[in-house]
Amino acid sequence: MSFKLKHYLRSQSNLDEQQIDKIAECFKKKTAKANTILLSEGETCKEFYFINSGCVRTFYITKQGHEKTRYVAFENSIVTSIASFISQQPSFEFVDTLESSELYAIKHDDFFRLVSELPEWEKFYRTLLETAYIYQNKKIENLVTLTAKERFEKLMNDHPKYVHRLSNRILASYLDIRQETLSRIKSK
Repeated sequence: MSFKLKHYLRSQSNLDEQQIDKIAECFKKKTAKANTILLSEGETCKEFYFINSGCVRTFYITKQGHEKTRYVAFENSIVTSIASFISQQPSFEFVDTLESSELYAIKHDDFFRLVSELPEWEKFYRTLLETAYIYQNKKIENLVTLTAKERFEKLMNDHPKYVHRLSNRILASYLDIRQETLSRIKSK
């Protein structure tokens, strides 16, 4: 089992070692090459991922065929199509790997069985939901209140690895700007 996964669980919760072992046993290792679709729009999300190495994103495709990246996750973090995972309804978004990735996946049923069995896992889940809500709220706030240049500069200051590891296409999609605009901003 992944040392990184156990370390992540320790750092994000008050789980004891026995509980961490029980949870870690539910995660199964998966590898995926870069640009592998883990979930397509219209499918129901059955897995929740810990990223041991690599990079995964969630994104939408507009009716005009443009990608809109909602979230990007790097190693030592988690990712899923959260609305579909919780509701077990078809997803409106895609989940794909941007780099070759080693993931640990837990199935929906195992995840929520642990929520009902372990109060500390339920607290972890609640914290996860609160963090996701705050993240999305801040992203919307930035889209509404900041210019494209300000959004890029904020991302450079707060999360420089996004700029260094993501292609201009993905970065522009995440910032909700056109690639040409991103190129202009980066060249100044």
